[in-house]
Amino acid sequence: MRKRRAVFLDRDGTINVERKDWLARPDQLRLIRGAAGAIRRLNDAGFAVVVLTNQSGVARGHIRAEALQEIHRELERRLRRSGAHVDAILHCPHHPTEGRAPYRRRCRCRKPSKGMLDRAVKGLGLTLRGSWIVGDAVRDLALAEGNELTPVLVRTGKGRKSETEARERFGRHLPVVPKLEDAVEFILAERSG
Repeated sequence: MRKRRAVFLDRDGTINVERKDWLARPDQLRLIRGAAGAIRRLNDAGFAVVVLTNQSGVARGHIRAEALQEIHRELERRLRRSGAHVDAILHCPHHPTEGRAPYRRRCRCRKPSKGMLDRAVKGLGLTLRGSWIVGDAVRDLALAEGNELTPVLVRTGKGRKSETEARERFGRHLPVVPKLEDAVEFILAERSG
């Protein structure tokens, strides 16, 4: 069976508006304008769409694990309402130095480690060749290193503050775009070009 290519997305600051405090309840979720339509375009183009998100707020006690699941169900519901879907939402609830057991620990899933990426590839039968990673921080894009992924930085969320560091790390040819809609436009143009 042929493996699907994917677009891996960060959550906060890429799909939804990043809050100054913690996104701790579903009613606080605000999608970035155009994000649902961008994900629908990826669905229509045949890409798997997978959200990979660090959620150390669980370890730090700012978010209950159950509330995080509710937030993700709400995200999926809002995407469905716009005719879009994600194939999976994977999260890392850990922090290496803060919080309480069992979440305070070093793990393989916290980005930039590739535990979530490996789970997605194995669990969904994906290929990394021809796949993409889109995020607003260097730690998101670091998943591209050594993994055949092409990184794209969005300027939403932390993206504007991350741009200089990202260009230094990934080179001046790193695609940097205003928001997820533009990242998808770039990905689809590159695929057909």
